[in-house]
Amino acid sequence: MNALTQARRAYSATSTPIRTPRNMEYEAISRITHRIHSAAKKGNSAFGELVEALYDNNRMWTVFATEVANADNGLTSQLRAQLFYLAEFTHDHTSKVLRREANVIPLLEINAAIMRGLRGGGA
Repeated sequence: MNALTQARRAYSATSTPIRTPRNMEYEAISRITHRIHSAAKKGNSAFGELVEALYDNNRMWTVFATEVANADNGLTSQLRAQLFYLAEFTHDHTSKVLRREANVIPLLEINAAIMRGLRGGGA
C-alpha cells in the first residue's frame, strides 16, 4: 500500500456517524414518534402498543421539561419556556388520547417540529 492510499484511508470519513447529544435526541424522538404513528394506524387492535409508545413519549417529555427548567440550561429563556409549555401540553393531550377523547395527531406534529428544529430546519 502506497502513502497516498494510506493517507486517503486515514482521512476518509468513517462509516460510523458521530453521535452527538442532539443526534441522540433526534433518534429517540424519531423512534417514539414512529411507534405512536404505527400503533395509531393499526387502530383499536393496537391500543396496548399505543399506550406503551405514549408512556415512553411522556417520559421523554418529562426529561425535556426537567432539563429546560434548570436555570443552567444553555437555551434562551423564551425557548426553555416554550419547550416547557409543550411538555405540559403533551402530558395533558396524552391523557385525552388515553381516554379516547382525542387523537394522536397533535403529539406527532409536536415531535416532528422538534425533530425539524434538531436538524436545523426550524419549527
